[in-house]
Amino acid sequence: MKGKDFLWLADLESEEIGQMVRKARAMKDGATPKVMGGKVAALLFEKPSLRTRVSFEVGVKQMGGDCIYLSQSDVGLGTREPAEDVARVLDRLVDVIIARVFSHRSLEILAEYSTVPVVNALSDLAHPCQAVGDLLSMNERKGDLAGLNVAYVGDGNNIASSLAIGCASVGANFTVASPPAYKVPDVAWRVAERRAAEMETRLEWTEAPEAAVEGADVVYTDVWISMGDEHEADERRRIFTKYRVDGRLMERADGGAVFMHDMPAHRGEEVSEEMLDHPQSIVFHQAENRLHAQKAILAELLA
Repeated sequence: MKGKDFLWLADLESEEIGQMVRKARAMKDGATPKVMGGKVAALLFEKPSLRTRVSFEVGVKQMGGDCIYLSQSDVGLGTREPAEDVARVLDRLVDVIIARVFSHRSLEILAEYSTVPVVNALSDLAHPCQAVGDLLSMNERKGDLAGLNVAYVGDGNNIASSLAIGCASVGANFTVASPPAYKVPDVAWRVAERRAAEMETRLEWTEAPEAAVEGADVVYTDVWISMGDEHEADERRRIFTKYRVDGRLMERADGGAVFMHDMPAHRGEEVSEEMLDHPQSIVFHQAENRLHAQKAILAELLA
């Protein structure tokens, strides 16, 4: 892994992302290395979490380490205390900082002012741990990632950004369907475009969900209203109405396609009531695979 930190998938070369997925699958199928024996991870979370917190805590303990959970009220990152000072303090006390933050800039500051690895457990720009786990899920259910057709429907948020780079890096075709004002940010899309060109794969945006999912092997969606966007809730519900994934939209995908959602899901908004339990849904399988992906990432950083 290039560098000491894991802030977004652009930190890895294309081949390294594929290697990370293979490492996660091997770790899931085999023994967990105790590379964190005697080491302590700080879970610095500005945002609450179920899957991210539990999967990291379980993974660290399975690898022989221990965790300290620090909420926003415990630390006050950037409010009660500057991020620079938080980084300098944690640098002397723990072996890895796993941070779930509102602003990606906070991660960059933590990485700049500490010598221990910093792992992005979610920021406004990227969710790289989720993307590695998602690629693992696709690999398990659909086989070789190269040539796979992945369709993402909804907000071009941190999940879409990470999937765009991840899919392009492993040779999968990636299509995003979103309203024009809610595309994947240019900073992430440009990285994905370069990776897609190198791998000779397709990277596309469309306004039409039906066009995106036509013949897709994977149909993926996420919430319309992320944490921090609550003030836009009514407007987003109005704009994204036609981007709901339901059984009828799923029928346009390949017959063996799988449905994915990183969760939490808002039934009746971005997904219809039945989609999480749809026969083609693998959303709970996805949630489990966060554990194995994150253990692979920590093993690379700390081995």
